[in-house]
Amino acid sequence: MHPSLNLNALLDHVLRSTQSVAEYQRAARADFSADQIEYKQRNDLVSFVDRESERRLVADLRKVLPGAGFILEEGDNEGEDREWRWIIDPLDGTTNFLHDIPAWCISIALQKAEETVLGVVHDVAHGRVYRAIKGQGAHVVGQRERLRVSASAQLEDALIGTGFPYAVNDSPNDYLSVLGELLKKSRGIRRLGAAALDLAWVAAGKLDAFYEMELQPWDVAAGALLVEEAGGAISDFGGTANFVFGRQIVASNRKLHGQLLGVLGNRF
Repeated sequence: MHPSLNLNALLDHVLRSTQSVAEYQRAARADFSADQIEYKQRNDLVSFVDRESERRLVADLRKVLPGAGFILEEGDNEGEDREWRWIIDPLDGTTNFLHDIPAWCISIALQKAEETVLGVVHDVAHGRVYRAIKGQGAHVVGQRERLRVSASAQLEDALIGTGFPYAVNDSPNDYLSVLGELLKKSRGIRRLGAAALDLAWVAAGKLDAFYEMELQPWDVAAGALLVEEAGGAISDFGGTANFVFGRQIVASNRKLHGQLLGVLGNRF
């Protein structure tokens, strides 16, 4: 299937698609009201903007890569076992979007035979687009220099991103004990509320590391490729490569990875 696929040409199409949807989201945010919010579960919100953004992205990407599967946050998965498949979060950081906090993004990854080969994270509020192709490095659109992870070598010098799982009540003591230990050992902890954007910031060297649990493939697939292509390390809490579907992720500048696993691996 698609033996002569040109990933660079495909990336250009994805960038145009996300730009169009980003413009739609900014316009929708300007007219948004609280009665347009739906609840998937406690603290897990969705809006018509999520659903419409996903509909537009799927319709556009279906044209450029016919026969590819989809793994989606809002819609039904379709052909997820196919050789080529898109993994899409149309609006990562929905709660931020709903509260007009400028930290949400569009995340799109493309996998071939379960390997992520293309990733885009579009920071909608700031108009900054992070992109990567496997083996070609990670970049911000419009900038020539490749993204590079930070050089911090010790946790005491590290600024770390994290997220609070929706199901934190299932193991609050374990989660809080890890948070407390890393607060004491690091320069600080930040909770942005959009995992794909956290990962893009690790790739850009803004954050030295990021960890979270109970995530889904659409939260991490694109951002993880950015980190890898920027020279970073990615794993689950046990140090294995099962981070896209394993619901745990640690991303770092590589120098900090062992230190983070030493904290996280003992708790979960």
